[in-house]
Amino acid sequence: MKITALDILHADGGWRTLSFLKVSTDEGLVGWSEFYEGFGVGGASDLIRRFTGSVLGRDPRDVAPLSAMLHAISRLNPGGIAHQAIAAIENACLDIKARALGVPVYALFGGAHRDTIPLYWTHCGYFRATRPELFEERLGLSGIRSLDDVKALGADVAARGFSALKTNPLIFTNGQARAFDPGFSPLPSSVARDLPPDLVPATRDLIEAFRDGAGDDVAIHLDLNFTLRPDGYRAVLGALADAGLAWVEIDHPDPRALAALRQGSVAPVASLEAIYGGRAYLDFLREDAVDVAIIDVIWNGVLESVRIATIADAFDVAIAPHNFYGELGTAISAHLCAAVPNARTMEFEVDDAPWRAEFVHAPLEIRDGQLVLPTGPGWGVDPDENAIRERAAQP
Repeated sequence: MKITALDILHADGGWRTLSFLKVSTDEGLVGWSEFYEGFGVGGASDLIRRFTGSVLGRDPRDVAPLSAMLHAISRLNPGGIAHQAIAAIENACLDIKARALGVPVYALFGGAHRDTIPLYWTHCGYFRATRPELFEERLGLSGIRSLDDVKALGADVAARGFSALKTNPLIFTNGQARAFDPGFSPLPSSVARDLPPDLVPATRDLIEAFRDGAGDDVAIHLDLNFTLRPDGYRAVLGALADAGLAWVEIDHPDPRALAALRQGSVAPVASLEAIYGGRAYLDFLREDAVDVAIIDVIWNGVLESVRIATIADAFDVAIAPHNFYGELGTAISAHLCAAVPNARTMEFEVDDAPWRAEFVHAPLEIRDGQLVLPTGPGWGVDPDENAIRERAAQP
């Protein structure tokens, strides 16, 4: 079996673009993966095209040697977009290999530890608050303009059977929400990443509104990303010590600094979604820097993600996929959760374009806030190429 073509497709995802890679073979088998162009300046598509010459003619079932070869030829620019491009090729080849054997991808790693996966509703209210008109006018979802709206959304989370949600800092003023995300902002005023005086009270109000609406049975996670420096994180962690958070998500590039924050936090600390490769994770695990190691399967590829989860398990640390992708990306992350014993929960984007499910022939089954593991060959999810092309979009 030989790879004959790599085709890239981009589809309208409502508030983002969903990107897919289709790998074709001379025996008619096709493999699919999902990737994401929305980080920074993008470029994953261009790198996949550059890797094509090294991939054509190779047997897609030799997934590990093929992946190792691609990492070798990009040795001087590891991580980042190159890592995601390699992962997209690797994941599509895993799909082909499993389909050729007539088994799910998780069977290639020893079988499934679970048949359902707990989900948490990610970015809960965040995009609806920062882009209310888009969600109301284009996606048919109510915007978030006040803490009363937050409370109502929390009630919806509970009513729909989800046992957990994750939110990001939002500051409400005069019927408008302002996101606090200086870690991603190009504005000069955000470079310092200092703690503003209104962040702690606004965040406490946000958590209390969600708690009032969702009730005590819904776990609340807070995602602080790269927003602050260590002194700011310490202030927030201390002020919210009594908030009963399921975890606080903090991204910091230094293992010792993150470990110190974890030691001073009442709430568990989750992190590492922006770390690539097992060696990098090992530095953080040796420092006891996290309670939950977050793994982006779309950036690391399933092969490396399983290795990372195994390393984390050796340190008795749980893992959770970083997953705010479409149906296919969610299915790929689900196979990681099935294949390893230490998966705790999985991120899931609920506030999404209603037509997202059209991009696969049979949408994923969500039952009582849990994902039912797909059991068909490959990812167990078959992309609908016609539907993807009908909603074609620029990345």
